[in-house]
Amino acid sequence: MSNSSSSQTKSELQYLTGVVERITFHAEDSGYTVARLQVPRFQDQVTIVGNFANIQPGQTLQLQGSWKEHPQYGSQFQVVFFKETKPATITGIEKYLGSGLIKGVGPVTAKRIVAHFGLDTLDILEEQIDRLIEVDGIGRKKVKTISEAWVQQRTIKEVMVFLQGHGVSTVYAVKIYKQYGNSAIAIVKDNPYQLADDIYGIGFLTADKIARNVGISPWSKYRYGSGVLHTLTRAAEDGHCYLPEKELIQQSVGLLTFEGHEAEEGTVEGIIGSMVKEQKLFIEGAEEGTSLCFNPVFYRTEVHLAKLIRQHLSTPLSVDNARVNNWLDRYTDSRGIQLSPQQRQAVELIASSRIAILTGGPGTGKTMTTKVVTALWKAMGKTIALAAPTGRAAKRMTEVTGMQAKTIHRLLEFEPTTMGFKRNIDNPLPQDAIVIDETSMLDLFLAHSLIKAVKPGSQLLLVGDMDQLPSVGPGKVLKDLIDSGIIPTIKLTQVFRQAAHSAIITAAHGINRGEYPRMEPLSQTPRTDCLWFDGGKEPERGIEALSTVLLNYLPKWGFQPATDVQILSPMTRGSVGTRNLNTVVQKLLNPPGENKAELKRGDMIYRVGDRVIQLKNDYDREVFNGDLGIIESIDPIEQELLIRVDDRSVVYDYADLNELGLAWAISIHKSQGSEYPVVIMPMYMQHFMMLNKNLLYTGLTRARKLAILIGDTRAVALAVNRKEEMERYTLLNQRLLRKSPAL
Repeated sequence: MSNSSSSQTKSELQYLTGVVERITFHAEDSGYTVARLQVPRFQDQVTIVGNFANIQPGQTLQLQGSWKEHPQYGSQFQVVFFKETKPATITGIEKYLGSGLIKGVGPVTAKRIVAHFGLDTLDILEEQIDRLIEVDGIGRKKVKTISEAWVQQRTIKEVMVFLQGHGVSTVYAVKIYKQYGNSAIAIVKDNPYQLADDIYGIGFLTADKIARNVGISPWSKYRYGSGVLHTLTRAAEDGHCYLPEKELIQQSVGLLTFEGHEAEEGTVEGIIGSMVKEQKLFIEGAEEGTSLCFNPVFYRTEVHLAKLIRQHLSTPLSVDNARVNNWLDRYTDSRGIQLSPQQRQAVELIASSRIAILTGGPGTGKTMTTKVVTALWKAMGKTIALAAPTGRAAKRMTEVTGMQAKTIHRLLEFEPTTMGFKRNIDNPLPQDAIVIDETSMLDLFLAHSLIKAVKPGSQLLLVGDMDQLPSVGPGKVLKDLIDSGIIPTIKLTQVFRQAAHSAIITAAHGINRGEYPRMEPLSQTPRTDCLWFDGGKEPERGIEALSTVLLNYLPKWGFQPATDVQILSPMTRGSVGTRNLNTVVQKLLNPPGENKAELKRGDMIYRVGDRVIQLKNDYDREVFNGDLGIIESIDPIEQELLIRVDDRSVVYDYADLNELGLAWAISIHKSQGSEYPVVIMPMYMQHFMMLNKNLLYTGLTRARKLAILIGDTRAVALAVNRKEEMERYTLLNQRLLRKSPAL
C-alpha cells in the first residue's frame, strides 16, 4: 500500500483499476509519480498522481483515491491507496514483462514468452520458471538470469515499499537488498544505524530518520554510538585523522540533538568511554591533559606508517658520489641536457637516499630531474617502478618519462575479493627503486599501503608539489613528511626560461608569493595562455559568461568544448557550484536528442555522451575516486551503463549510479593529479568560505594550454591573500620525530 496520507476515509474513496501505459514523471527520492492509466470502459487514458515505491508501464493497479481538477492539466485521479495485481490480458502481460522491470527481458523476449505460455505466463514465472527453456531463443544461462532477476525484483519491491514508508529513497533499496538479502527488513527494524556503516550513500542522517520512523528510541546506544562514529567520519572527510575529545563531544551533541530531544555531553562522554572499552574508539594523550579520539584503524595506520618510514631510513645506503657526478657529466653532455645547480643537487641527494622527496612548483624541472634519476638508476642496474595515485596522473607520467607508469593500486595489485593489496610486507614489490608522482594526493591509508610494499633495501622517490591542496582523503602526508625534517628533501624553485613564457606558470608562482595574478582580459585574439573574463559580482552573470566562452570563443580558437574543457569550481553548492553548472553545461554541450538514450535518477539525468566522475573507490571495477569517463551507452533492458574510462569500457548497473556524478564541472579538489587542455574557473564571493591560495593555485595549474578565470576580482584577491585556514588533525609528523606517546 502507498504511504500517502489523506483526510478522507476509505468509505469516501473511489476505486479505479487499469494498466499503466506511460510514466510521465517519477521522483526517485520521494516516489511522487504522474502516470497515464488505461482503464476499461474509459475512452481516454486517465492521469493518476500519487506516491509509488516502484512503478512500471504494463503494471495492473487497483487504486483508491479521489478525482481532482488541476487548473492546467485538467482531471486527475489522486491516489491514496494502491496494490498491484496481475495483468489480465495477453497484451498487458507482454507490456508488463517487456517494460524493463526484469533485467534481461525486453519487448522481443517478452513477446516470445507470452506467445508460448499465454495467460499462464505469470503463474509459470512464479512456480515453474525453469520452463522458460521451452521458449525459442532462451538458453539455460538466460533462464538463470531471468530467474534471479524475477526473484530479486519481487523481494526488492517488498523492501522498497517498506523503506518508502520510512523515508528512504528507492534508489538505496536495491543497495540494501544486495547487502542484506532477505534479512533487509529485519535489520532495518532492529538497528537501522547499521545501514550507515555498511552501505555507501546511506549516512547517519538517513539512518536516523529511518530509526525514528520504525520507533527506535532517541536514547538508543546504537544511535549515540553511530552518531559518534559519524562525527569522526565527517571529520575524516575534512582531512582529519582524529578529533580532540572535547570537539568530538560537542559535534556529536550537535548531531544527536533534534527538536524534542536534547543530547547531553555527559551521555555522549559515557558512550565514548564504552566505545573505548569495546575497542570501537582509541584515545591517546589522556595523561597529557588533552584526549585525542581516533577511529582505531586510523590510529594503528598512522603509528605503523611512521614506524615503517623510520625503519627504511635506518638502513644505510652507500653511494660513490664521484661516480654519480662523472655519470651525470657524461649523460647530460651526450644528450645536450643542462641541469640547474638545484636539479643536479637533487639527483645527487636522491641517489644517496633510501627515501627522498622532490618538490617544486610548475616549470621548475621536477619531470626532467625525475627522468635523469631513473636513467641513473638504470645505469646502476636497478629495476624501477613508476606510479601515481590516479590513472590520469599515471598516464601523464608515462608520456613525460617514456617509461610505463601505473596507478598505485595496480602497482600494489589490489585484490577485490579480499579488499586488500597483494603487495605488502610479506610480499613486497620486487623493484629496487620506486618513483611516486603527485604525492600531495597520498592520503594516510594509501601512503601506508605503499610503504608496506617497499622491500627493505629499495629506494623510494616521492615527487609532488607541496603548495597544492592536500589529499582528498585523511591526512597531510607530504607536508608531514617534509615538516618532520627526517626525510631528505629538496625544493626546486628556479623557473626555467621556456616555462617562464607561460602566463599560467608565472601567475601560479605569483599566487604562492601572495601576488594578484596577471591575466589578460579575454578577447577575440588572446596573446597569452591565462585569461580573465570579468563576470561582475553576480554569479548569474558568470553563467552567462561561461556560456559565451564555451559556445563562441573556444571553438574559434580550435578547442572542442565537449572534450577539451574542464570547468573547476571551488564548491558544489550555489549557482556557480558544480551541481548547477553540470545542469547548465549538459544542456549546452550535450542536449537531449531524438535517438540519444538517457536515464533519470532523482534530479540527475545521465545521457549518452555525458562526462561523469567516479565518487568513491570501486575496486571491483578498478575505477577510483576522481576518475573521469564518458557514457557510451545506456541499456534499459540489462539496466546497465557502459562508460569509457581512459582506454577501457566499464559496465555499471543502475543500482550503482550513486557512485557517479556528472563531470562537466568538478570541484578543484577532485581535479588533483590531472591536467586538461583548457580549464575554466568561476571565482565568486558566493564561495568565500572555500577560497584560499592553495585552492586557486591548484586549479590554475591544472591547465595545460589555456586557463580562463571568470568572475569577481574580489574573490580572486581573497583567495590570493588567504592561506588554508583549517589545519588538519594528524600526528604523523610527531610520530616520525618520536614525539607521540605511542612511540
